[in-house]
Amino acid sequence: MALSKKKRAAQYKDLDLDVRSEIADLFRLLGDPSRLGIVYACLGEPVSAGDIARMLKISPSLTSHHLRLLKAARLVRSKRKGKQIFYTAADAHVRRILFDMAEHALEHEHEHEESSA
Repeated sequence: MALSKKKRAAQYKDLDLDVRSEIADLFRLLGDPSRLGIVYACLGEPVSAGDIARMLKISPSLTSHHLRLLKAARLVRSKRKGKQIFYTAADAHVRRILFDMAEHALEHEHEHEESSA
């Protein structure tokens, strides 16, 4: 059974400094447009570093650097298939956060479009 908003807010109200610092570090990592794009690229099917680099039009070495940071932060995970490594979002929490953030941004964009019309 899902917690009510009030109970859920109370559950997280007193997060200690270490946990808040970890969360802030995650948001800092996702604050880079290239890293954010990489995680979005990993939300669906497993994708190789080379394919991510091509999709985002960034160098393979920069892509690999970002992937190392994202993997260390547990935002993406990797799986080797033969000579290639494929990446996916680490878990449902990561997917949910990114879907919600995109919906939030798009909602604001649609509100702006409606007010301009």
